[in-house]
Parts: sequence; structure tokens; C-alpha cells
Amino acid sequence: MELKQLRYFLEVHQEESFSKASEKLHVSQPALSKVIHQLEEELDIRLFDRSTRHLKITGEGEMIRKHAQKVLRDVEDLTKAANEIKLRKKGSFTFGLPPVIGSSFFPSIIASFRKQYPEAEMHIVEEGAKIMEQSLLEGNIDVGVAILPVDEEQFEVRPIVKRELLLVVSKEHSLAGRENVTMKELEHERFLMFRKGFSLYDRVREGAIQAGFEPVIEHESTQWDFLIELAMADLGVAFLPETVVKKANLHDVAVLSVTDPSIHWNLALIWRRQSYQSHAAEEWVNFVEQAFQHMEEGDVLL
Repeated sequence: MELKQLRYFLEVHQEESFSKASEKLHVSQPALSKVIHQLEEELDIRLFDRSTRHLKITGEGEMIRKHAQKVLRDVEDLTKAANEIKLRKKGSFTFGLPPVIGSSFFPSIIASFRKQYPEAEMHIVEEGAKIMEQSLLEGNIDVGVAILPVDEEQFEVRPIVKRELLLVVSKEHSLAGRENVTMKELEHERFLMFRKGFSLYDRVREGAIQAGFEPVIEHESTQWDFLIELAMADLGVAFLPETVVKKANLHDVAVLSVTDPSIHWNLALIWRRQSYQSHAAEEWVNFVEQAFQHMEEGDVLL
């Protein structure tokens, strides 16, 4: 049995026609029919019912089809794995990075990884976390950073950071002298939010709804520094990750903790379940996890 026979068999099934399959495979119809006939003889199974007007796969053929698909997938994975072994750390991958997270953590990690693995080819795509999840499912991104929770039936999850969002208000705001505030107390405030498509948008809105109200959104942005400027001008209240707040210029704003509920900002590396990951992508996942462990132990950047 040859892999070509299985490929031809699957193509005939897909097209439900020897003539259409032969055109797609760029072989003559008699040659294609001969290959399928040889496969049927070798298996001693009739794969297609040719007695009807439209070609149909038989019940036995359907069972063989499932095995054939698995064999070809395994061969494809074997080829990829062999290439990765041959190329060692020369593999490539696409990394999805939400902008607010990227500016907080990843520049130094990416620089260190590229220094240690100069032959690994990393392509970085900046997307809001929700949009990035869809890109992962569609296969456009190999590994990404997500704000938890995510659907663990669809994604492999490797947690890396556990933090909370903080409230940023103008020094002139009535809450400026306090250390913390409940979400319910913000019911009549104007919210400065990350744009829809960012998981932070969903987390803040869900927290408000949990407290019993729909937030009044004054402005949406993709830039955390712009949200701080708006809060500084007393145009609303902004929710920002702890890491962003620590690196920002807070001279003219006040920062408060939020309770009932507190809004968690837990990050993880995620990738689509059962997807093939290049050697370089696997190295990247392990590298990032170790980097964050060292940060936690040394309280660096966090």
C-alpha cells in the first residue's frame, strides 16, 4: 500500500467524482481508476458504489476513510517533527500579544529569547485578547497571551501571572483620598475603558454588572497611557493592570483598590488544543514560563 493510493482515495471521496478528482490531482481518469481499483483489491474491500448515478462511498469505505485520514495526518506530523529535529532550534512560530500586556512584560523577555535562540523565527502579532483567541482557533497564530478565564476545552493553558486591576482617578476626584472602593460605589461614574475586543473591557463590564449596574462608558481606547491622561483630566475613572500603574507617571492621579468584586487580571500562554507546535514554539513557551517564575521570585517588573 502506498500513501499515494490513500491520497487519491480521499480526493475521490471529497469530489464524489473520478473525473473531478483526476482534474484536481492532475492525473488521467483511467490512471486514477486503476490506483483505486488496486487499493480495493489489496484491501479486498469495495470502497465506492459505482452502480448509482452519483458516486458514493460504501459503508466499508467510510471506515477505511477515517483510518486513511489518520495515517496521512500522522505522516504530515512525522514530516514536520523530522524537519524540526533536523533544523533543531530553527523553527518558526507566530506569537499573539495584546498591546497592553506587551508593553508591561514582554520586550525584555523577547530580547532575551532571541539572544539565546538566534535561529528561532518569531513573528509577533498585536491583537486584543478576544480577537487573538479567534485567530488561534483559525490557525493564524500559534501561541498567544490571554487574560483568564478562557475555554479550556479549546485551548491548552499555561498560567504565568496573577494580578488585579486598579482604579485610577484624578487627584481632584471625590474618591482620591481613599485607598479602596467598592464597585457599587462607581455606579454613577463615567468609565474609561479599553476598547471592545480587549479582554479587559469584558472583565470591567462583567464586574460592574455583578455589582448591579451597566457601566456608563465615556471613552474606549487601545492605549493605557491615553486612559491615564483622560483620568488625570477628570474625564472619568480608568481600570488598569497593576504592572501598568507601577510604570506610569502617577503624579496627578490617585490609585485605589476595587472590591466587591475585585477584578482579576490573570495571564496565561494559550494555544489551540491538539495543534502542532514547532520546536521553537515549545522552547518559547518554556522560556516565558521560566522568565515569569524568576520575576515572581525576584519581584522584578511585577
